Amino acid sequence: MTKTPRSAPSSAARPLALALWLLWAATGAWGETTPDHPGTDDPDAEDPWMLFDLEERIAAVNEGALQFLPDAPDDAHRHLNQIEILPESLGSGWIRLTQCHEQLDAVAAAQILFNPDGIRDLRVLSTRQIGQAEVEGHTIQLRDIGTDAELCISGESRALLDLGEGRYRLRNGPYMRRFLDGYYPLHVRLEVSYPPADLRFIRHQPESQPGFEVSLQPGRVTLNATFEGRLHTCLDFCQSAQPNCGFAPTACADP
Repeated sequence: MTKTPRSAPSSAARPLALALWLLWAATGAWGETTPDHPGTDDPDAEDPWMLFDLEERIAAVNEGALQFLPDAPDDAHRHLNQIEILPESLGSGWIRLTQCHEQLDAVAAAQILFNPDGIRDLRVLSTRQIGQAEVEGHTIQLRDIGTDAELCISGESRALLDLGEGRYRLRNGPYMRRFLDGYYPLHVRLEVSYPPADLRFIRHQPESQPGFEVSLQPGRVTLNATFEGRLHTCLDFCQSAQPNCGFAPTACADP
């Protein structure tokens, strides 16, 4: 039996565009959840959860370190993003975002959290198997999430950074699926379109590896990542008219 308080935004969260925090809560502000299995009405029945070694279960919980998962479970939560960089984004930094969440955990309450300075015009486009989905400031508050639930939202994110000398960086994250102090498998897909007349793609971070795949087409970059922990992604661009546009080896997770 687990009592779960409704978590508050972390004070350590950085002011990043597209910052997403999935916080899974129990019933109401406080609640109790128990696994549903036969025999729980019998006070003498053996609880199958007690058959697991508690220390092993605690040790297996990811505490935030990024770990890519080439063989992630099929039922992992899926987080799909369509990002559009417009010609005017080069001056303003604001890009268009459509985001869908699939296979949400069936819980009584959850929230999707964005950085308050990096999101605007946040809207709920559609829901399935969700009792209530409301925009509250820079968050989406969800109630009564059923099995095979789905949510799609849209907004504008200030995610394109002007680094000077014709260089731009699209920096997203951190993406995470968090419950209490643990992080659990998450599949993130980013489909990023950009105006090839104005920008040319230079590089991406992290590097391609099992669990993190990148495909390139004219005017489009697609990233697929399956992981536990906290993921930042960076796509670096140069203005098409800029003949020489080198990038210093700045880590994506750095400010």
